[in-house]
Amino acid sequence: MAAGTFFVSLSVLLVLGVPWHAATSQQVPVLLWSSESSLWSSQPSTHGGHVTTDLQLGQYLDSALSSGPKNVLLFLQEKLSVEDFTAFGGVYGNKQDSAFPNLENIMDSSPSSLVLPAVDWYAANILPTYLKEKLGVSPLHVDQSTLLELRLNESIPSLLVVRLPYASAGIMAAKDVLRANDEVIGQVLSTLKSEGVPYTALLTALRPSRANRETDFAVGSFGRQLLATATPTPTYPPLAVNETQDNPCILFWASNITVSMDRELDLTNATFLEANPGLTEGSSCNINDSVLVLNYNNDIKIVFRLESRFYPISARRWFTLNRVEIHNATQNATFLAPQVNAPSNYSFHCEYVSSKLQFGQLLIYNRTKDSPATKWTLTINDFQIQGFNVTGMRFSYASDCAGFFSPGIWMGLITTLLFVFILTYGLHMVMSLKTMDRFDDPKGPSISVPQNE
Repeated sequence: MAAGTFFVSLSVLLVLGVPWHAATSQQVPVLLWSSESSLWSSQPSTHGGHVTTDLQLGQYLDSALSSGPKNVLLFLQEKLSVEDFTAFGGVYGNKQDSAFPNLENIMDSSPSSLVLPAVDWYAANILPTYLKEKLGVSPLHVDQSTLLELRLNESIPSLLVVRLPYASAGIMAAKDVLRANDEVIGQVLSTLKSEGVPYTALLTALRPSRANRETDFAVGSFGRQLLATATPTPTYPPLAVNETQDNPCILFWASNITVSMDRELDLTNATFLEANPGLTEGSSCNINDSVLVLNYNNDIKIVFRLESRFYPISARRWFTLNRVEIHNATQNATFLAPQVNAPSNYSFHCEYVSSKLQFGQLLIYNRTKDSPATKWTLTINDFQIQGFNVTGMRFSYASDCAGFFSPGIWMGLITTLLFVFILTYGLHMVMSLKTMDRFDDPKGPSISVPQNE
């Protein structure tokens, strides 16, 4: 599909396809092209409104990786939505004011190209892991300067990853950043072309750039607009620890991770969004024990130690988060978490796992000689972890920390009982009413009341 034709048809879809806005809030585009011809000629074209799943994306990539070049180039942008191409791209072939002149020329002139307007964000996020397993090589993060120093071989597989930013502070800022990203793409591909190296390239993003706006205008979302304090749930994949190349053995996800002692540190982006090859170094897992180690560049290390044991009373294995440790160069802290437990084939989820009293204090200081009480505090929002029986990149059924009889349920029950009591008392009073058994006889003598003169 040519780039100009894609942008024009996409504009028509956005105008005429009303369900499109609701469907693309959690999708990102994927653009594929290659220096070798006829890689996707046998694949069916996608229609407007179709959402490409991870399995379908794998089918497109399998055909390209099996018969195409072994050098794969992945342009991974922080945010990107299909509307960015129509808002900042050329109209009807006019590329003078386009933010993607190089990309449009590449898609028009490449021997093989494929545009997938809407791909499930989960499938796009696991692309580096998927390509790593298919090619059998680790991804190498490069830029234009490091690419000049590389010597690529046509027969040796390689996976090169180029990270691209995105700015959402105003239309002009976003367009300028997208134009700068387009120049980076053109320069990188010019370098490969000058060396005569065959390649297959992909462009996608970690999450959509227009998801908030589309969700606000989606049908049935007006109730959420009234909640001014509501924040959207992040849409990045869970952190995975791969003990083997086939499947992960530990999954961890949170919407926010904050530690504080002398000052408060937000470690969310460093855990889930930023590239850190040694983040989970030291982690391990087996059938009885799993250890998740998070190493940060500011010399802070957080360790989650999970234990799985068989309990005869329940006739099944349960896992428990024995303790959470925080280490740095000066002072350490250890927290016990006896309430964080679930069956071993489940995951555990809780809105707050924190050492602060206002958040339930599921993390308790371990005040021993080896681990004295410290000023460390740890708060994790939307905490979810699974350290045993992990299958793929999705959590199993979650055992939630929220009890069935929450304060809201208790208030509802008490109010209902009060109304039932009032209704029962009223019915009892009505049923107790009796008619008079005697009446005055109107034909009898009237009652005379003597009057004193």
